[in-house]
Amino acid sequence: MTRSPILVPELEIIPEQDDSLIYLEHGWPNPLCRWHSHQECELHLILATTGRAYVGDYIGDFAPGGLFLTGPHLPHNWITDEVWTEPVPERDMVIQFDQDRLLRLIKAFPEFAGVNQVLKEAESGLEWFGLRVEDMQKRFAYIRDTTGPNQIMAFLDFMLEISRNKDRKTLSVAKLYHENRNPRQMKICEVVDYIVERFAEDISVEKAADIAGMSPTTFSRNFRAVTGNRFVEFVNRVRIGQACSLLYATDEQVSSICFDVGYQNLANFNRHFQKMKNMTPSEYRELAQDELLNTERSAS
Repeated sequence: MTRSPILVPELEIIPEQDDSLIYLEHGWPNPLCRWHSHQECELHLILATTGRAYVGDYIGDFAPGGLFLTGPHLPHNWITDEVWTEPVPERDMVIQFDQDRLLRLIKAFPEFAGVNQVLKEAESGLEWFGLRVEDMQKRFAYIRDTTGPNQIMAFLDFMLEISRNKDRKTLSVAKLYHENRNPRQMKICEVVDYIVERFAEDISVEKAADIAGMSPTTFSRNFRAVTGNRFVEFVNRVRIGQACSLLYATDEQVSSICFDVGYQNLANFNRHFQKMKNMTPSEYRELAQDELLNTERSAS
């Protein structure tokens, strides 16, 4: 069974350079495809393959045309499904930039209020939908091939465009990943790490409170204050997210997936899945496989 990555991201130090933007392209597999974080914001475009997107505590699907924006110090990774057995030379186009520098630049111009809002939302990670991969690829390539002030203007124009696109959603619930975390947040971070690593095990609030060094009552209050979730809700969210990955990428029986992700009976699993996804596990699998088939047809 594929496990979610442990939420102890590798800190990536990006060397200082004269250019305001850092541009990267890479395929799959690649050493850059790892669970990591950095101080820069990152615009990330998926060109090829399907797989799982991991952004903070979020686990979801990606496909060609997927556009993501991650804020400073928000850990992330994109893992291609195992059905893609051959190396993929060009999977990702990436633009990294300094958030503070951009905020200083646009501060004096009210026309950029939408960009400011997008940067705030990016603290939890953002994903846009309904974008054509060909159009996005051209925009990224234009920014890549432009230099100097013209590159910054092209980048700002693109940021304005996506800020006006409301077909987007925030991803990570737990905002635990900023540099200046207080001791309480760091303790809760340790528990989140534990949950995401061991979601298939019996995870009790008493065990979690012990890890955090708090009483169960104090822990429950602090966990909700930091993550925005009750403890049991968060555990279920991680488990259902992993179940979605298995339903999407494998032919494993629903009853087996139920136990693989930590549920002790199928009825309980089905109830939580229906509550979070507004459909049954079987309906989710059918929908996901239809989307995969349509993607493959579009690519052929």
